[in-house]
Amino acid sequence: MDKNFINFHILISHSPSCLNRDDMNMQKSAIFGGKRRVRISSQSLKRTVRTSSHYKKELGKPSIRTRELAALKAVLIEKLSERFPHEIIGKAITFFSDKRDFQSNENHADAVAPWCIEEVEWLCDHLQSNETVKELCNDFFSITGNSDNDKKKKRSLIKSFYTIIEKTGQLQGLYNALRNNVDIALHGRMAASGLMKPLDGALAVAHVITTHAVDADIDWFTAVDDLQELGSGHLDTQEFSSGVFYRYASLNLKQLQLNLGLIPDIRSEETQESRNAALEIATHLLHLLTTEVPSAKQQSFAAHNLADLAMVSFSDIPVSLANAFEEPVKAAPGGGFLKPSVDALHEYWGKIHTGYGLDERTAAFSISKKPPELMTEKKTLAELENWVKNNGSEANKEG
Repeated sequence: MDKNFINFHILISHSPSCLNRDDMNMQKSAIFGGKRRVRISSQSLKRTVRTSSHYKKELGKPSIRTRELAALKAVLIEKLSERFPHEIIGKAITFFSDKRDFQSNENHADAVAPWCIEEVEWLCDHLQSNETVKELCNDFFSITGNSDNDKKKKRSLIKSFYTIIEKTGQLQGLYNALRNNVDIALHGRMAASGLMKPLDGALAVAHVITTHAVDADIDWFTAVDDLQELGSGHLDTQEFSSGVFYRYASLNLKQLQLNLGLIPDIRSEETQESRNAALEIATHLLHLLTTEVPSAKQQSFAAHNLADLAMVSFSDIPVSLANAFEEPVKAAPGGGFLKPSVDALHEYWGKIHTGYGLDERTAAFSISKKPPELMTEKKTLAELENWVKNNGSEANKEG
């Protein structure tokens, strides 16, 4: 249980596509090494992962991300009204968000936040049955101003709330509720006021970039009107391109266990049980990072490509290998960026691994080339997933 970080390195070659667009309806891009690269934002990739069918099947439903409090209340009433009055549900939303008037769709929270239904349910239960919590909630509601002094009073009440439920052994119940939304534990959440607990995300995800320079193409397309005698009903252009993309993410195992309530403090010793729970999530993350693709313009391009290489390391620190491509990869003789990209990644990993004397365990699955001798080769993605699940070991946990 010695290594705290899992680094995921993925190479995936996408056929012509436009997977992530900016506000001008152009492909997102970035300058790296002085050359233009096509880019898929980390936000786009994270949303793709948490809304996927594999995520829902293996990790549960994702949180509800919204700033539309009136719409949120309607959803929560539908889910919780059999147990709690509408008034209690409204109070819980207010206590979490510090917003008192959200009956109209014109009233929003300050920012989009991930809401956990079970977390609201937990608070509703306490507001209905716990006199101390009810008193603290009423005191919080009584502060209607927004001066610095008012904000200080509200922060003091929130601190008292968490102190009380921790002393009475009820804080674990809140963490158990949050455990139903793994995406909050992975990606964290910001909260400026109210009871909603800020969390540092356990998963860092880089913007995905091509390993080589890219000049985009323009598709001039028409929408033919079957009832129009001549011409088309619509004419427009769409930027698109193809390329080999490098995906990188780093998972902090201790932070994930803390966010899930499996350990009480980031400095606490992890147990085998808590680490196994984090490794189970890491296994599914590997599967998702190698198989999920953003849905943008897929009906037009169908770039449903799987990863060509997946490399995973258990390490003491997060280490990106993006600089393997700081000098853009050149096409192989005869064409193709995939094999040169794999070579560049392997070569750079070897230099970093040896040059810094990294004490890490690394394994890789590739459909194109064997990994270097210092890595453990896996013949299939399932084998690599099992290696991650077994803490970077060949041993079987059940054995």
